[in-house]
Amino acid sequence: MSKKILVAGGGGFIGGELARVLVSRGHEVVVADIKPLSEWYQLQDKAHNVSVNLESKEACYELVKGCDTVYNLACNMGGMGFIEFNRSLCMLSVLINTHLLMAAKDLGVKEYLYSSSACVYPDYRQGEADVVALKEEHAYPAMPENGYGWEKLFSERLCKNFEEDFGFVSKVVRFHNVYGPNGTWDGGREKAPAAMCRKVIEAIDTGKHEIEIWGDGEQTRSFMYIDDCINGLDRVMASDYTDPLNLGRSELVTINQLLGMVEEIAGVELKRSYNLNAPQGVRGRNSDNDLINKVLGWEPEIDLRTGMEKTYHWIKEQYDRRKAGENVVL
Repeated sequence: MSKKILVAGGGGFIGGELARVLVSRGHEVVVADIKPLSEWYQLQDKAHNVSVNLESKEACYELVKGCDTVYNLACNMGGMGFIEFNRSLCMLSVLINTHLLMAAKDLGVKEYLYSSSACVYPDYRQGEADVVALKEEHAYPAMPENGYGWEKLFSERLCKNFEEDFGFVSKVVRFHNVYGPNGTWDGGREKAPAAMCRKVIEAIDTGKHEIEIWGDGEQTRSFMYIDDCINGLDRVMASDYTDPLNLGRSELVTINQLLGMVEEIAGVELKRSYNLNAPQGVRGRNSDNDLINKVLGWEPEIDLRTGMEKTYHWIKEQYDRRKAGENVVL
């Protein structure tokens, strides 16, 4: 059954892929993002594409009008190199969820999803590389990542308060490091999987065969492939569950292991140097998937090696196109 759907933040990585899937299913899709259309990662010809600042209350009300469903994936964010030095910009994204929630409640939206982040989890639970996987309940007592994490946790609470005060039901997912083709791969906002791929490609291209690692490389993370992310969003929206839910893969790896995987894909072995002064984030982070398995009977399935191979070859293609003088989205 066709719906009118707003994808806020649809010029970005996850939003762009979500918009593509929704358009392919025959929905009437409105895609909004602050970036100029020329900088969107994916641009859907059959969607209504709008370049607009969603911090504006008026813009949110105008875009939400007539929509059945709203996906709020809009925020100011990036990898650790961006988050640690742009905390105020990250915090200001609270205006987006505030105004979209207000508009959705007032205009009769039936389905609303807010994309939160594993950055809501307290630093004191992530101080060791051999980290205990994070359960949804571990967000409290609160001590989230400064800036970006606080904005996400506040917005989660706002969604729950709207449910308690107004009966307006929303879904909340906590993304754990989503990666894949059509994502950010250069420029300072890229996350570790894309950064590793680009650095290996650059090392091969320049003939230096050296690579810099931020930190000692023993910090741990889990990474979720974009197809699993979209699958998970579908399942969450189809469920009756309304409390925050982890959406991430539970396959824990060190950054050194991630690099080794990319080296294997590229067929190269590089000399490693470690920059201990670079932004590193928490020491260890992993997704506990007990609750998503209980609620949805599912968890992200695509293993890291499979996803990284697809991601590496896509970034290599973009790198070669840029080197040949083409304009590519970074």
